[in-house]
Amino acid sequence: MNVIHLKYPYQINQLNQLTAFSLAVGFFDGVHRGHQAVIGAAMDKARELNINSAVMTFDPHPSIVLGGRNEKVFYITPLRQKLEIIEGIGVDTVFVVQFTSDFAKLSPEDFIQYFIRDLNVLHVTAGFDFSFGALGRGKMYMMKELSNGEFGVTVVDKFSDGEEKISSTRIRKSLQDGDMETAHELLGRPFEVPGIVVHGDKRGRTIGFPTANIQAMDGCFIPATGVYAVRILVQNNWYDGVCNVGYKPTFKNPEDKQLSIEVHILNFEKNIYGEEVTVGWYKRIRSEKKFDGIESLKAQIQHDKEEAIRYFAEDAK
Repeated sequence: MNVIHLKYPYQINQLNQLTAFSLAVGFFDGVHRGHQAVIGAAMDKARELNINSAVMTFDPHPSIVLGGRNEKVFYITPLRQKLEIIEGIGVDTVFVVQFTSDFAKLSPEDFIQYFIRDLNVLHVTAGFDFSFGALGRGKMYMMKELSNGEFGVTVVDKFSDGEEKISSTRIRKSLQDGDMETAHELLGRPFEVPGIVVHGDKRGRTIGFPTANIQAMDGCFIPATGVYAVRILVQNNWYDGVCNVGYKPTFKNPEDKQLSIEVHILNFEKNIYGEEVTVGWYKRIRSEKKFDGIESLKAQIQHDKEEAIRYFAEDAK
């Protein structure tokens, strides 16, 4: 997959001799089932017109520029992960547009000129609620009006699960609640967090449950604290595991707010410090709690481990 980073104003002569594109456009945080419907429609049109499929997304999140947010923004899928998922769908090219103050001031007409016509886009596909141009004044009905017949436009209607629209907001709420089954259903795949294995306090090893301490990729949304049945991708292989997300209240000062992600990998004994891994989240087993001693903690961890084994055994049927 070809990834092209664009910044306005950019030198259009650097992008000459581009092939023609059928383009899906949106922020696509999560690349959930609704987003997949938009991208799929653009890919269908690409096959129909015998041209290349493309996706246009934006980085960073517009709220950072438009809302003047000082706090960190956490993504369901940070950019690198988003690109990997889109590549897996089979898209030919992704345009990553840097969302800046200058870009945010573009009129709808200029957005279409610079980011549709000048990129040799022959067909545009977006969700019904996609807006473009300064203050979001450009709506999809305007995209059709402003095309002057030079490119086609497809508007994908609301995509729901029978209850309400599938949205990144609903997925975030599910993650905040630790409801991984709902997040899985809305995403069309398990929620995943990429990261790297780093050194922890090694306390798990001393009580018989060694864990991989995961430093999540910068900008990742982390689910609610608690204990989860997870799978972890290590060196291209998936392993079942139990994950604790939280502040380890049994051992730590309650004033210590350093969140940890620790995975006890089932039937695994390798040293994997420094390895890039991905944690797939399947089911929340329980909330985090403080224990009155090591023995009660060990008994609970054993129970959590058995619960995860049962869950994945049922899942495999």
